Formats: sequence, C-alpha cells, structure tokens
Amino acid sequence: MIATFVNLTRLFRIGRTLARHDALAPILSLSAGDGAGLGLAHRVSRTSVGVRPGVRLAAAFQELGPTFIKLGQAISVRPDLVGDEMAEDLTALQDRLPPFPGAEAKAIIEEQFGAPIRDLFQQFDEQPVAAASIAQVHFAVTTEGQKVAVKVLRPGIEEQFRREIDLLYWLARIAERLRPKLRRLKPVEVVQTFAHTVSLEMDMSFEGAAASELRENFLEDTEFRVPQVDWLRTARRVLTTDRVEGLSIDEVVALKEAGHDVESILARSARVFFTQVFRDGFFHADMHPGNMFVAPDGALVPVDFGIMGRLDRSTRHYLADMLLGFLERDYRRVAEVHFKAGYVPPNKSLEDFMLACRSIGEPIFGKQIHEISIAKLLGQLFRVTEAFEMQMQPQLLLLQKTMLVAEGVGRKLDPSSNMWLLAQPMIEAWMLENRGPEARIREVVDGTVSGVERLPLVMAKTEAVIDMMSDGGLRLHPESLKALNDRSSSRGPGWLFLLALMMFVVGIIVIFNNP
Repeated sequence: MIATFVNLTRLFRIGRTLARHDALAPILSLSAGDGAGLGLAHRVSRTSVGVRPGVRLAAAFQELGPTFIKLGQAISVRPDLVGDEMAEDLTALQDRLPPFPGAEAKAIIEEQFGAPIRDLFQQFDEQPVAAASIAQVHFAVTTEGQKVAVKVLRPGIEEQFRREIDLLYWLARIAERLRPKLRRLKPVEVVQTFAHTVSLEMDMSFEGAAASELRENFLEDTEFRVPQVDWLRTARRVLTTDRVEGLSIDEVVALKEAGHDVESILARSARVFFTQVFRDGFFHADMHPGNMFVAPDGALVPVDFGIMGRLDRSTRHYLADMLLGFLERDYRRVAEVHFKAGYVPPNKSLEDFMLACRSIGEPIFGKQIHEISIAKLLGQLFRVTEAFEMQMQPQLLLLQKTMLVAEGVGRKLDPSSNMWLLAQPMIEAWMLENRGPEARIREVVDGTVSGVERLPLVMAKTEAVIDMMSDGGLRLHPESLKALNDRSSSRGPGWLFLLALMMFVVGIIVIFNNP
C-alpha cells in the first residue's frame, strides 16, 4: 500500500512535468493505437504547435533527470516501438546535468580507495570538465606525474535509479493489464533491458574493462588510440584513464585551422567503425561528437565506454551477406539470408519477403552515392520485416543507431562524401576473405581437420566395439534379437555383416556429432 502511494506521488510529479512540456500527447499516442486515446492526446498549447512530439518528449525527459534521460536514449534505438520521427528526436537528448561539488567527488574517491586524495593524485581539479547524468569528469595528475581524467559516479545515483526503475516496472505491468494492445510493445521487457544496461553503465570497472578490450583490439593501429585505463585508480565508482587532448570531431572549422584534412578524418573514421563492427564484433555504441576527439597528430581518440555493442560471428556474416545482396541487387540472396539466420519464421513466404526487400533496395539506386544511408536502409528493413514477424535483434538496433550517428558526423565533416563509399575497399576485402569462395573452402577444410583430429577417438571406440563382440557379443534387446532371427531364416547369414557395418557407420556419425 505504501509502495503504491509512493509510486502514485512520483507519477503525479512526472505527469505534471510531461504536461508542462505538452509531452503527454506522444506518451498517450503509444497506447491509443485505435486513435481513441484519453482525450489529452491531441490537446497541446499554442506554444507547442508546430513542435514535433518527440522534441517535446525529449525536453520533458531532460527536466525529469538522469533516469529519464537514459530511458529516452534507450527508446531512441527502438523505432519499431515509437516510430522513426520520435526515435530521431530522442537521439538528440543531451546527457548533461549541473555538476555536483568537487569536494563530494574527492570524498567518493577517498572512500573507494581507502586513502586520502593526496596519496593518489598530486593535483586534482575540483571543477569538473564534463557532467552527465551518471557521472562527471575531473582532470588530475597522478603521484607519478601522469595527466589523467577521473570519472566519478554521482552521489546517490544508484538509489535514485533503483527507485525510478521500480516505478517504471510498476507502470509497465499496469499498462500491460489495462491496455492489452500495448503488450506487443513488451513494456516489461523494455524496462528490464533498460535496467540491465544502466546497472552495467553505473559500474566504472565494467566501463574500464570495455575500454581495455577496445584498446587491445587497436594496439597496432596508429590512427585510432584508445586511452589506457589506470587500474590502480579505478573502482566501482571511479574510472581513471589517460587524459585526452584534441578537438571534437565535429568542430570542422577548428580542425581545418589546426591543419587537419577533414576528408582524411572521415575516411579514418569510416575505417575504424567498420573494423570495430566486422573484424572485432565489438564497437563503441555511443559515438556522438562529444565522445570522439582528433588528437594533434591526427589520431582519433574515443572516450566514454559505458555503452558498447557486440556482434557474434554469425551476425557479422548475416550483415555482410545482406549488404552484399543489396549492393548486387540480389534480393533472393537477401531474403534467403534472413530465413537462414532464423530472423524470419520458415512458415513465411520467401517470394513475398524477396519482394519486400526489392521495395527497399530499388529506390537506393536512383540516388547519388552521398545521399545513400546504410543506417536508414537497415531501419527500413526492420520496419518491413515486422510484417513478416521478424523478431527484433537488440544488437542490430544498437548498430543502426550508431550508424545513424556516424553518418551524421560524416555529413558534417564533408556533405559531399559517403563514409561507406570510403570504406568500400575494406568492406569488399573483408567480404572476400570471410564470405568468398576461399572462405567457404576454409570452412570445409576446418571441418575436415576437426574430423581428422577425432579419428583416434573413432578408432579407439571401434576397437572397444570389436572387443565386446569377441568377448560375449553385443547386448541387444530380446525383441531386436527375435526380429533379426526371423529375418535371418529368409535372408541368410549376410545380415550379421550388414548389421555390423551399419552400427560402425552410426557409431562414427554419433562420435563426430558429439566430440
């Protein structure tokens, strides 16, 4: 009862904020699939006329604070739930909040490491250089003289998130009960995924691990430099990394004035993003301009590793085959890839799905290359496949959002260029190496080699079978013996040889399928 009262009080505060920004319309429109709504869905103030619903909702989430900023960012990767326009508007949510006092940041650091700040840093700037919804960043110098950036979790943020996520669970369950049409949007699952993502993001040691993995992937690359984690000064609520010096990747004028070639930066950015996605299957999924810097020597330097995407090898192969099919206008191949991957149920029509893929691909070929958006192509594909009951793949939605941001940065650097065209030679080389004829042969050879490696096991088990046959014979069920005896009277003793051969073959098959 008390929990319900508390939730209702919080709900009143949230509703008042949404109403003040005329953001009830977009919220209620989600539940008003039949156009009925609650009467409030179409009542907006004069000041909001002409302002897109997603923009109003983003402003309300910004005022509601950390949990809702993160919620809006999470929803922005689900155009299948909220539509393309609203998803695009929510992408613009700025993860910035007023900073908390530097003295509190120092207290958190001292509590985490059980030592006074002077034992960790010879200099610590109390004024933060960036403040977001979950943490803020301070510049410092370690006792060894190393310039670093120290990211500190906001005081009390874990408890605040816990309370508000409890409220979101409560609302999701009520929504499913009162509005059955909303169940297709799976509100409880959306909240569950959101809660899991945020819980990981609020552990600085996890973020440090992600940065460390990305750095290892590019150790030999001089054009992409990931800051090194200072693990001696990293804990659950504190992350310390090398300090980044450079210009934000979207400061085009400043980059040119500093002598950088923006076209080269764009090509480098395309190569790095492609390498993360296809070669490693591990990519930075929050690559807005504020998280990517250009160092004085021209190297790209990312920051903020709280949101990372991961694609397994089969998903990368699916993406490669699908994109290659679109580029070659081979829509049957595109359709077959989706069925083979299990993304589209086998009871659906391959021919109809092939037609749907053609409706997406053909308009592309009438455009200039710099107007083509691979991210939007994926978005259209996800929308079309909904009619074919294709299950949404969260990792692909995250990739699509990241692609949209990357394309936006690319167009700002050079509106006449297309980052995917710049990366085309690398994409073709990767596809040839991993999906071409030689790759298929390698798969067969690898399978043969693994089978050869199991031959000693096959021979050993075969010997055991032979020993068993010579030492009392094989134990068969009485009914099997009777059936065999009945057949032997009419077919002669050849059945024993056939049975032994059959059992030998079956044994090999079982062993090879169960190493």
